[in-house]
Amino acid sequence: MLYGILGIILLIVIVGAIFMNTSPQFGGKPSEESLVRIENSPNYNGEGAFKNAELTLATTGMKLSSFPKFFTNGDNKVPSEELPQNKLTKDYFENEPNQPRITWFGHSAMFIEMEGTNIFIDPMLGDVPAPHPLLGNPRFNKELPISIENLPEIDLVLISHDHYDHLDYGSIQQLKNKVKQFYVPLGIKAHLTEWGVPSEKIKEFDWWEKSSINGIEFVSTPARHFSGRGFTRNNTLWCSWVLKSENNSIFFSGDSGYGKHFKKIGEKYGPFDFAMMECGQYNEQWAHIHMMPEETVQASVDVQAKTMMPIHWGAFKLALHEWTDPIVRASNKAKELNVKMATPIIGEAIIVEEKYPSSKWWTSK
Repeated sequence: MLYGILGIILLIVIVGAIFMNTSPQFGGKPSEESLVRIENSPNYNGEGAFKNAELTLATTGMKLSSFPKFFTNGDNKVPSEELPQNKLTKDYFENEPNQPRITWFGHSAMFIEMEGTNIFIDPMLGDVPAPHPLLGNPRFNKELPISIENLPEIDLVLISHDHYDHLDYGSIQQLKNKVKQFYVPLGIKAHLTEWGVPSEKIKEFDWWEKSSINGIEFVSTPARHFSGRGFTRNNTLWCSWVLKSENNSIFFSGDSGYGKHFKKIGEKYGPFDFAMMECGQYNEQWAHIHMMPEETVQASVDVQAKTMMPIHWGAFKLALHEWTDPIVRASNKAKELNVKMATPIIGEAIIVEEKYPSSKWWTSK
């Protein structure tokens, strides 16, 4: 029996090693040119990893008793039925309003139409946020608001970091021929080129670096998080994004624990007309790398957002909280701090300064 158990373990190790070394999901290794930029970054520790601006622990008291709970859907961790969403057609994108229009695709995937420019942030449009369908939990809704083939041409894709729920191999494969340009944090270019995206279409950014397209300034700003695919960790950078034109300013937090960087971003680039703030997949056991909902609302105050929207929820189960917990707690804190908050259903339009959906649609689920 012992030999049998050892044999099974050995087989699992061999299969895992083959998968890790042959699956394209894990991306590629940086070119020499990228490595020079990575190693010269002030956010690189010189020991093969990027670092946060303040002390950040990946775990803050992990409990072994929590692990079995990740493999169950009980305790309202997933909705009992599919969530409401607007079905979109090609016509939707042909009539751009005068003000920026933002469309939520669930989790952190945001389609922004701004200054005649189509921008897709963290377009994770796959079914499972994992390197293999058996290694993750499926999307709450079986379908997207619109199929990838019916999306319009995309001027720019912004990526915040390389975790599977933000950078998805299958989504990039289907989107890459529609996209003119990719802006990514340091190190992520290697993943995209490995997946067939031409090198000249990708630009890498360190924190506080910026570039402009069609009159919009895009700034890669700090976040408090980590990165990694497979067994690697922190060999690529993570970031938030500022989108600023003469007429409008928008902030996207990426994944981030609460920290001093939010006030710094607000002081440098605020106030923002609208901010999309991470709110979901949190736990006290990893409190430095994801915000609690109350911190999410406070962070929107720190960046000086006129209106905020909780994101990083409503699509996948990646933590142990009830699926409605992020929006309920954020709503309560927003009311306490008198913060204006948008709560669209998936596929519903937000029009900056004009239309901010605010129904409590989750209460009927």
